[in-house]
Amino acid sequence: MDNSPDAAFHPQVDNRVARRNVVVLATAQAIAGAGAPINFSISSLAAHMLLGPDKSWATLPLSAFVVGTAIGTMPAALLQRRIGRRFGLICGMLIGAMGALMEAVAVTVFSFPILCLGVFMMGFTAAFVQQFRFAAADTASPSFRPKAMSYVLIGGVMAAIIGPQTVIHTRTAFPIEFVGAYVGAAGLMVLAAIVLAFLHAPAVTAVHTHAGRPLRKIAAQPRFIVAVACAVTAYALMNLMMTAAPLAMVGCGFPTDAAVLGIQWHVIAMFAPSFFTGSLILRFGAERVVAAGLVLLILCGFIAFQGIDLINFWGALVVLGVGWNFGFLGATALVASTYEPVEKEKVQGLNDLLVFATVALASFSSGQILSIGGWSAVALTVIPIAVVALLGLALLLLRRGRQEASR
Repeated sequence: MDNSPDAAFHPQVDNRVARRNVVVLATAQAIAGAGAPINFSISSLAAHMLLGPDKSWATLPLSAFVVGTAIGTMPAALLQRRIGRRFGLICGMLIGAMGALMEAVAVTVFSFPILCLGVFMMGFTAAFVQQFRFAAADTASPSFRPKAMSYVLIGGVMAAIIGPQTVIHTRTAFPIEFVGAYVGAAGLMVLAAIVLAFLHAPAVTAVHTHAGRPLRKIAAQPRFIVAVACAVTAYALMNLMMTAAPLAMVGCGFPTDAAVLGIQWHVIAMFAPSFFTGSLILRFGAERVVAAGLVLLILCGFIAFQGIDLINFWGALVVLGVGWNFGFLGATALVASTYEPVEKEKVQGLNDLLVFATVALASFSSGQILSIGGWSAVALTVIPIAVVALLGLALLLLRRGRQEASR
């Protein structure tokens, strides 16, 4: 049991258990997390194949993915509260396996609606995957908590390789393109469920059901409002560009594998900084790390606007990934500082609901913006939104400085 001062105020703190859980959750992140890059690299292309003359709906399945994540956030949190982290997360992985098989069926029978439904179910599972980072914090001391969450996201580096490589090596394994990739995704979800069986999560207790402050009071805190706004901005802008990028690259004449590899490098960039993001948060503070992420998102918009060469696409996607990591993980740490342990499920659920509801809108808008204004319009959309979020963060820091000066 951890004997640090942090642990004295948290009866469930045990950093030894937390470190073991980090290994389990990072492994599960590497496996189950591959479902997102699989879908984001090929589902819009599969939809493009299934659609008729009007291709503007090609990003709708990816919007369904994000809507599934948004809708799944509250059920994921509530299910884990009722039956525990381990069994709740396992159930989520099995839902994903069924969704991936439905995607394979959709492409086989040439059904766009079934494809959207299958992608929706994969998105629903992604809501459970999003809970991995919070699960890592369950038994961690406050000093270890940012590192625990960032270490789990390191599994995303492997997911960034596993997902696209699954697509590249299985995409044509069946007579109909993309079926093999979706079958591979189903297998990954089942494997993730097996890994999660080794998770040691705190027992479910009745005190979690009604304890803590009202959600309205927690959500009214300026720190919570800015934290969620920054998380929304980082995730929505990342999704806006990532959703449009494969279609834009293929539309500019690049092969499918180039688009898939672009997504691979993007997702690697999303998670590779997690090796040190937690340490940066502890050293410089979550607000400054979020600010760095927002600046990188602005830079990404400028890079993407410069041209449609492959280097522009890949360069923008890499910067986009790092910006997302700093912005979203820093904002997650900010959110985690606004609630007590007994309040975590409802606050985490609200945070993810707000984030992914907005991301769903960004995903749907992505196809429309690309269809009407092209890749440059997508790039220019990113810059002003990131600037507004950066100004909100600056106001929060200024407010905190004044409060500290008045003490």
